[in-house]
Amino acid sequence: MYIAITGSRNNRDVYIIESFRKPDGKTSSHIHRKLGKYNDLLEKFSGSEEKMLEWARQEAKNDTLNGHRNIGAVSVCFHQDSFISLNEHRVFNVGYLFLQELCTDLRIDLICKKIRKKYKFQYDLSAIFTDLIFSRILSPSSKLSGYDYCHRLLEPPKYGLEDVYRALSIIAQESDLIQAELYRNSNFIHNRNRSVLYYDCTNYYFEIEQERGIAHYGKSKEHRPNPIVGMGLFMDADGIPLAFDIYPGNRNEQLSLRPLEQKIIDDFGCSKFIFCSDSGLGGAANRRFNSINARAYIITQSLKKMKKEDREIALNPSGFKVSGSGHPVDISTIDETDEAVYNTIFYKEIPYVKAGMDETIIVTYSPKYRAYQRRIRDAQIERARKIIDTDSKVHRGRNQNDPCRFIKKTHMTSEGEVAKKYVCELDESKISDEERYDGFYAVITNLEDDPREIIRVNQGRWEIEECFRIMKTEFEARPVYLHRDDRIKAHFLTCYTALLVYRLLEQKLGKKYTCRQILDTLNGMNATRLSKAGGYVPSYKRTSLIDDLHRVFGFHTDYEYITRAKMRNVIRYTKERKEKKEKNQNSSSEK
Repeated sequence: MYIAITGSRNNRDVYIIESFRKPDGKTSSHIHRKLGKYNDLLEKFSGSEEKMLEWARQEAKNDTLNGHRNIGAVSVCFHQDSFISLNEHRVFNVGYLFLQELCTDLRIDLICKKIRKKYKFQYDLSAIFTDLIFSRILSPSSKLSGYDYCHRLLEPPKYGLEDVYRALSIIAQESDLIQAELYRNSNFIHNRNRSVLYYDCTNYYFEIEQERGIAHYGKSKEHRPNPIVGMGLFMDADGIPLAFDIYPGNRNEQLSLRPLEQKIIDDFGCSKFIFCSDSGLGGAANRRFNSINARAYIITQSLKKMKKEDREIALNPSGFKVSGSGHPVDISTIDETDEAVYNTIFYKEIPYVKAGMDETIIVTYSPKYRAYQRRIRDAQIERARKIIDTDSKVHRGRNQNDPCRFIKKTHMTSEGEVAKKYVCELDESKISDEERYDGFYAVITNLEDDPREIIRVNQGRWEIEECFRIMKTEFEARPVYLHRDDRIKAHFLTCYTALLVYRLLEQKLGKKYTCRQILDTLNGMNATRLSKAGGYVPSYKRTSLIDDLHRVFGFHTDYEYITRAKMRNVIRYTKERKEKKEKNQNSSSEK
């Protein structure tokens, strides 16, 4: 739709004009709606033609987006004695179209075009890469199952399965280029916030028993008795992934940081930021690396691992502060039954000089966090009691939350005699020792900023843990079934890119919906093709989330009936980059 002004000089009218295609294929147009007399509208906008036209164009846009069109009824003929064609797909997913538009705005086609100049291959790398992303988000499984799933999309694959495996090797080789380009192009969708960069590591297991290639035995975070591969991931201040790398499962994760961070500094143009991570990745060497040039750091600090004298200072109840007050608080005297106190975070600063590094430890105390920790531990203690009462075998696992850590074995009776078998009882000293740390949390930093801001920044670490959860659970990144190292790396690059696309989608929707709500909605957005020559009928429940998707992305799949031509236009729209869409809209408005 576009705006047209017709009539004589002193008697002009403003119309919304709608273009359409006639049955013979030729294009035409008709008046959709009269907005009013030109002079009357001009007076309404204080003589500003620019403001009047801006309003008129918005009216045209609203009519287009809301489907306010005078479309006649559609008649479709079916026969009771006609069979559907053998092996004919009639139900297609349309939820991927929103992901496709994001992939278009990420310029994945241009990235793949740049890669193709370096290699000789005939297949469509862009189509394969984007289909891998779609299937990872909508139907995560093996590469074979993902390939089969993509035949349920409106645009089924025009490449073979063998091309997928060939493409994986190319994708792996160009991983650094792809990540750098994705980062730069993501700024076209969302202005990246690089003020704080969060870093964390995890690992993924293989369904094998023997070490192979990059898969080695190591400390599994899921406590699996399988070879693993490690992943280091950087995330920006808005929770959007920035870069990743994988490393052998037997490598110390402390060593994974510097190469990846240096790549971000060199290739991404990131030089000034606050590095935020947990204590396992914040050793002295990594803290020194992030204290040079314009970088700083905020690292979680384990109170249990501090020197005794420093730990006693940290746990001392006196000297705490609260926002808005300069008076020190003794947390042993506060009334934690008061709701305001219960929800308050108290903090204090402790100067810390070690190995020539001038740092500050910020200790926080939260009554709410204390209550949470006690609820968790009380449940674990109850489980420990049941193990003792049922004479179950006591085997302490490696999980730090294992309830068996509260069970003490003794080979002596209460009279001090040697028992024939060990006796189990609750370890009260262990329980008391853990209770000392309830409600406390600490970070170490070289910043001299407001401690409250430092605490706020550190609280954002939960989002990088959420990133790993999404990849492992929702995208089913593990177990890994691939054998070759290059294909393994390509697999994780696909998972990483799928996570990037999902997080950008989440941002566009204003973070209003959960991951499960978004993924279930996209996966359930199917359209049924009535016949080979006929159009499509949506086969999903229209919800507020679906309305938001259509509103944000600027196209609709929720009409009662969608012609094949209309659906082709929607597909074409999702493949147009943002600047082209804006150009087309502006040109239509000027007609």
